[in-house]
Amino acid sequence: MANEAKNTAGVLVIGLGRFGSALADTLDNMDVEVLAVETDKDLVERWSRRLPVVEADATDIRALEQLGADEFSSAVVSVGTKLEASVLITANLVDMGIKEIWAKAISLEHKRILSRIGAHHVVLPESEAGARVAHSVGGRMLDYIEVEDGFTIVKLSAPLETHHFTVGALDLQGTYGVHVIGVMNPGKDFEYATKDTLIEPEALLVVAGEGELLERFAQRP
Repeated sequence: MANEAKNTAGVLVIGLGRFGSALADTLDNMDVEVLAVETDKDLVERWSRRLPVVEADATDIRALEQLGADEFSSAVVSVGTKLEASVLITANLVDMGIKEIWAKAISLEHKRILSRIGAHHVVLPESEAGARVAHSVGGRMLDYIEVEDGFTIVKLSAPLETHHFTVGALDLQGTYGVHVIGVMNPGKDFEYATKDTLIEPEALLVVAGEGELLERFAQRP
C-alpha cells in the first residue's frame, strides 16, 4: 500500500538550489510526500533537517534506480544552471517511465531541448516571473499566469464598463473573447462566476483566455 500511495502523490525533486528547495519545502508544507536528491553535501546537510534528502548523482540512472525513483509518479528537475546535467537527468527519468516530468530551463533553447527529449512541462522561472511583473506594473492586472500555448489566466480590477452588471448580461466571451472564472466583490469572499454573478465597483475578476485578448480587455478603462 505504501508504494501505491507514493505512486499517486509522491514527488521526486532533483536539485536543492533556490528553485528546487523552495518547491520541495512548499510541497512538504502541503503534506505531499517528497524525496529530494542533491549532490552538494552542504545542501544535503542543511535540508535534511526539514526534508527527506538523499545525496546522489541523478545523472547516473543506476543511482536513481537504487533510490526508487521509478516509484514516483512525478519528478522535478531543478538543476537548470547545469545544462548537461539537466538533460541527462531528464533523459534518465524519461527512460524510467516517470509519468509527469517537470524541468527547469534557463533559456528558450534549453527549454526546446528538454521538451524534445520528453519533459512534459518545462518552466523558465526568471522569464516567467519577469513577464508576470511586467503585466502588473502600471496596469490593471494584479497577477498573470500563462498556462500553455497562449492560454492565460489573470486577476485584474474590474473595468468600469462591467460595474453593476451581471456576468451573463455582459457577455464578455462574445464581446472580448474572454471568460470570467470568478469574482471577488468588496468585503465578500471569492465566488465562482455564474451568469447571475453581479460585478460591483472595485471588484476583482479572475479571467481566462488567449493572452492578447486578455491584454486588450485589461486596457479597458
